[in-house]
Amino acid sequence: MGRHMEWAGRMGYMWGIPRKMMFVAVGAFAKAVANLLNTTTVHNADTLIRLVQHRPPGVPLVTVSNHMSTIDDPVMWGFKGFPTSDATLGRWVLAAEDICFKNVVLSYLFRLGKCIPITRGAGIHQEYMDEALEHLRNGEWLHTFPEGKVTQDDVPIRRLKWGTASLIVRSPVTPIVLPIVHRGFDEEASGSLVL
Repeated sequence: MGRHMEWAGRMGYMWGIPRKMMFVAVGAFAKAVANLLNTTTVHNADTLIRLVQHRPPGVPLVTVSNHMSTIDDPVMWGFKGFPTSDATLGRWVLAAEDICFKNVVLSYLFRLGKCIPITRGAGIHQEYMDEALEHLRNGEWLHTFPEGKVTQDDVPIRRLKWGTASLIVRSPVTPIVLPIVHRGFDEEASGSLVL
């Protein structure tokens, strides 16, 4: 329980400096992978950028996408024109506890990166789903991978878990929901993001 480091996930932790540093570093990595090491094509990028930067105050944003590799997040946000280094605008994301929160170092880094630990298979009423709901209550952006696992099969999206739908329904203000489909991040040299 102590390894989830809720305190490192708070906006005011050390005046937000560690989080800003994390977003600048990871944002630079995402930009390099998406634009220098790969050819990335994005369709309807203006929709996502507008919703991240200019949605009505207090209105939460929920983005959902397929999950093809362990670096989908953050690389999918590295496309040209997206504010990857702005920690205030950055998304909260549900992250697999058994992968991202294995030890105190990973827990600290992922918490700084606005990740919320989720125990896969523990259902929609687990403790950290309430944390995700709180961010929606505050009008923030939450990204989820509702398939609940990385899948590289070139087939239509897998069966979706209930967690994302439960957050949308329980949010006191109905969030804007933006589906995202991406492909190619599991391969070298190309990627495509459709919003």
